[in-house]
Amino acid sequence: MERLETGIHAGRLSPAEYEANFSDLHPRLDNHEALVAADRCYFCYDAPCMTACPTSIDIPLFIRQISTGNPLGSAKTIFDQNILGGMCARVCPTEELCEQACVRNTAEERPVEIGRLQRYATDAAMQVGKQFYVRAEASGKRIAVVGAGPAGLAAAHRLAVKGHSVTIYDAREKSGGLNEYGIATYKTVDDFAQAEVDYVLSVGGIDVRHGDLLGRDFSLADLQAQYDAVFLGIGLAGVNALRIEGESLAGVDDAVDFIAALRQAEDKSDIAIGRRVVVLGGGMTAIDAAVQAKLLGAEEVTICYRRGKEHMNASEYEQDLASSKGVIIRHWLAPKSILAQDGKVAAIEVEYTKLVEGRLVGTGETGVIAADQIFKAIGQTFEASGLGSLRMESGRIAVDVEGRTSLDGVWAGGDCVFGGEDLTVSAVAHGRDAAESIHRTLSAAAAPAVAVA
Repeated sequence: MERLETGIHAGRLSPAEYEANFSDLHPRLDNHEALVAADRCYFCYDAPCMTACPTSIDIPLFIRQISTGNPLGSAKTIFDQNILGGMCARVCPTEELCEQACVRNTAEERPVEIGRLQRYATDAAMQVGKQFYVRAEASGKRIAVVGAGPAGLAAAHRLAVKGHSVTIYDAREKSGGLNEYGIATYKTVDDFAQAEVDYVLSVGGIDVRHGDLLGRDFSLADLQAQYDAVFLGIGLAGVNALRIEGESLAGVDDAVDFIAALRQAEDKSDIAIGRRVVVLGGGMTAIDAAVQAKLLGAEEVTICYRRGKEHMNASEYEQDLASSKGVIIRHWLAPKSILAQDGKVAAIEVEYTKLVEGRLVGTGETGVIAADQIFKAIGQTFEASGLGSLRMESGRIAVDVEGRTSLDGVWAGGDCVFGGEDLTVSAVAHGRDAAESIHRTLSAAAAPAVAVA
């Protein structure tokens, strides 16, 4: 068998192979499949799947609406709680949330396919451009949203529906945040992230300004002076460093940058990939980078994680998906140094690890894994300037249960807040709930004072 060319190169596969490898991971159910899948739902009263959903979608209701031939009504039920329900249907770890709680697991060990049914309904509405919401009478209030990711978009949509005028500021060229730049390509084909952004913005009352970065082009104080309220949904912009020898070598890259470049590439064959790839990390970013490296034509892809399988942030389903694509997952290995040859990555030295009284320690035993490309997926960090005296907690923005920060008139949500869960669906819930809090606050301030006799 002919071996792949060594080093990092583009165009390792044929056009047909790229197309097949990056096709839709879970194609939309057809009408018959959706009816069959919906028929498995018990339509539980006080359903546990609803409790497991961070946005509390009425799952039995939307599935019943599908079963009665009303997919648009089903989409309305979903969007009322989660305006980004289409993307969440594609990327949510349903196997750890709603589907894990499904009572069908008890008898059959196979839950109702809630995620795919949600996609069926939301796709039906979006494909016909069905707009369920009409803006309330203009309130005269202006609100700034920083960040056009899931939290920011959810907040902006809910505020616009309430009649407020919203301006979104985002540093990138496109809206969508991680939905646009941070999700594996095979999970969101056909430029779905931008279609969803367009759908959200179609309600009206939302202006988006791209290329504007907080701390460089404006400060939080600037927004406070110009707007009646501010919502911060700025996500995590920084990437953790390995802090080991060889980290700056050619061929050592950030996994988030790799995923973003692949998402934005018009032609997948333009993306260069190594023959032997090592991915460092144990979360979803590590899985997405490793799987896509394999799909681009890498011959050997190995994930190295410093703890055990049970400690990985990536779900068991995603780990199994990676294994099914030929990715090797190795546990209890920590990066020690990156070895070079001719100024480029040649291998990575790793140290075996173990837990001692709850602490991760190195055993002193080392090994070497040959590699010509290494992706760092060891977590992202919160990096933002221009926030003034905003109170922080453990390196993130401190908020209360409604998303209010330490500054009057400023709310925050998503990954940038303390307690953020690194999930699209959780970010949507933060943005939606903060928008409701903003609306209540502004409405109370505008209400006429009641004279006391």
